[in-house]
Amino acid sequence: MATLMGGMGTPHRPVLLKETLELLDPGRGGLFVDGTLGLGGHSEAILEANDQTRVLGIDRDRDALAFARRRLERFGDRFKAVHGNFKEIGEFVDEGCPVSGILIDLGVSSLQFDSAERGFSFRFDAPLDMRMNSDSDEETAAELLQRLSEEEIANIIFEYGEERRSRRIARWIVERRDRGEPITTTGGLADLVARAVGFRKGEQIHPATRTFQALRIAVNRELEGLADFVGTAVDLLQTDGRFAAISFHSLEDRIVKQELRRLAGQCTCDLRLPVCQCGARKAVEVLTRRPIIANEFEVSENPRARSAKLRAGRKL
Repeated sequence: MATLMGGMGTPHRPVLLKETLELLDPGRGGLFVDGTLGLGGHSEAILEANDQTRVLGIDRDRDALAFARRRLERFGDRFKAVHGNFKEIGEFVDEGCPVSGILIDLGVSSLQFDSAERGFSFRFDAPLDMRMNSDSDEETAAELLQRLSEEEIANIIFEYGEERRSRRIARWIVERRDRGEPITTTGGLADLVARAVGFRKGEQIHPATRTFQALRIAVNRELEGLADFVGTAVDLLQTDGRFAAISFHSLEDRIVKQELRRLAGQCTCDLRLPVCQCGARKAVEVLTRRPIIANEFEVSENPRARSAKLRAGRKL
């Protein structure tokens, strides 16, 4: 159960699975929503916890949905999968339907990373796509780099990738574009970044890693609406329902942390303001004072768990 097979035969292990189950407590039964179904690892464990548990899985990636449906078909009508964005969760949960738990895993699935044509990884030389919903008409990463100004590209790489050399990378990208040689492939972008900034002594990751991460976040608008989603998810939960979020980026983790604190009644307004304007309300109990991270054994077994952070709250 704990290991599924992703694309290209790569083992897929759900991140922080044991810890997530402890916080969601699916043994209680009821309806659980997996807002980022992926390959179905977390959902499978939730369904196995109680034969009265049901799961609604949501994902933007039709390939992942097809994989998860095959994997979880043994659970019959206890499992349902829909194509969509977790931020539109209200459209998929029937009004008034009690929800016992909601989970989102904000990482990229093994299937996406290991599918060369999706353009998420520079391990393959492929079209620079990066769309999680590959059948949409949204901009690809290549189209984004073709349209944006040098300053806009630099800002994306700096803000979403936390890359201090973002301006140099953006300048090289635009210079190539101005010569009539736009960056259109993963290999082309990885090579450009490596030549623009080089490997620094002590660096253990490829210099293009942060740039690829930044472009993926921008292409899929991963941070947009995340704060609003946390509030919507909490409102859908029944009393004692659980919300859990696994993030892999400091900006995502910060948004989840701040929203859970606000929903726990902690005002985030400037202390000089006479009245609270952030909408703080006592709706949840925060179950994770600090984010839960993977232990050394899990990281050794699944290196993608290294940057994962899990936060959770209980509906009051």
